[in-house]
Amino acid sequence: MHILFRFIFIFVCASGSAVAAADPMRVETVKIITASAEHRFLVEVADDAEELAYGLMYREHLDDDKGMLFDFGRLYTPRMYMKNTLISLDMLFIDPDGTIQMIARNTVPGSLRQISPPTPILGVLEVNAGLTAALDIQAGDQVVHELFVTEVSAAPE
Repeated sequence: MHILFRFIFIFVCASGSAVAAADPMRVETVKIITASAEHRFLVEVADDAEELAYGLMYREHLDDDKGMLFDFGRLYTPRMYMKNTLISLDMLFIDPDGTIQMIARNTVPGSLRQISPPTPILGVLEVNAGLTAALDIQAGDQVVHELFVTEVSAAPE
């Protein structure tokens, strides 16, 4: 009886974690406005502790029109790294108004070197390495997504 209970307990725990891991992140569109063009990406939005910690680890491929948006939910100075990340990425550190504050280009897969912006930010967008250079995306360009407030309404009189 004890062995049967143990088996059922292990099965239930394993099933529960498999269901949680299979929960897909929501996918949304992000637009980046540069001096000369607009670029759209379909991004997975990481906005809870597990998703923020896991990021793009263990992925062997990322399409050029895809990425991941890390939503910290508050101003934050993240210490990003590439542990267990198999592909090189460009990391865009974004202010609350959607302005790209800093870009870490061509990050090294597997590296434990911490990558942080000089001041707190609201989100990080990760795309394939080299894409920001190829598309001429620079610090100061604008990211458009509901996470970032890009228009301020006039105060009521």
